[in-house]
Amino acid sequence: MKNNSISIIGVPLQYGADRNGLDMGPSALRGSDMVNRLEALGYQVQDVGDIHVNRSLEACRTGEKLNYLKEISKVNNELCQVVTSEMTKGQFPLVLGGDHSIAIGTIKGVLQHVNRLGVIWFDAHTDVNTEETTYSGNIHGMSLAVALGYGHSELVSIGSVEAKVKPENVVIIGARSIDLGERTFLKEKGIRVFTMHDIDRYGMRHVMEEALKIVTNGTDGVHLSLDIDGMDPTEAPGVGTPVSGGMSYRESHFAMEILYESNVLVSAEFVEVNPMLDQHNKTARTAVELIGSVFGERIL
Repeated sequence: MKNNSISIIGVPLQYGADRNGLDMGPSALRGSDMVNRLEALGYQVQDVGDIHVNRSLEACRTGEKLNYLKEISKVNNELCQVVTSEMTKGQFPLVLGGDHSIAIGTIKGVLQHVNRLGVIWFDAHTDVNTEETTYSGNIHGMSLAVALGYGHSELVSIGSVEAKVKPENVVIIGARSIDLGERTFLKEKGIRVFTMHDIDRYGMRHVMEEALKIVTNGTDGVHLSLDIDGMDPTEAPGVGTPVSGGMSYRESHFAMEILYESNVLVSAEFVEVNPMLDQHNKTARTAVELIGSVFGERIL
């Protein structure tokens, strides 16, 4: 890591996925010995607490295209400000979800400091839906599109409309569930997607080497956005939208180890851990082990 000082920011948001239990993700990650693990690696860790989320909203009407837009926008605005503030202090922001809609606030906050940002998006899904293409209306499936500058103005304007990532500096790894509208979007924007077919065919080492070439080409730093459902459900059962055929435990760790060795990360987030669907806290522990690997933990 370029930075030895880490700020942990919790975002107990579940409205982006409209799935109970995701609000407990930050607590589950913290409770899996995360801070001790990071401190043992030599990092100075400060936990700045959780972004406030109103947890008593009424359910959205069926057929909504932007579920819980106001609350998600408010939470991400605050997250953007906190990330910006921590980076101003010289801290590395480590954001804990919550659902993947929080990537909007994280990335927008990082973009206040990093002019041109590369993004590695580990996920079973590509999250580039918009109001026009979504089937569910769940904003966690739109977060990468928003970070690229596409979507509802209330979301795109967080941290300013100009703060956005460029398609040529984004890679998605582990995808295996892509909506029809997303396929069109990805092809039109020229975003590189390494599906599970690519990982099976070429191996994780090749995929990561190619991915790093893309996200570091002309950029000033790289953001890691890791949705734990990128892993196979047998490895990470506590997720809201599991998709069979995902990354193995070792493939995931190897990718994180390569990221650490690359020394390009300026920020990271780990999302979509759902303790209500987990088995004996397995998914939270696995996520914390991945956090250990991306911050330099090794077998020997």
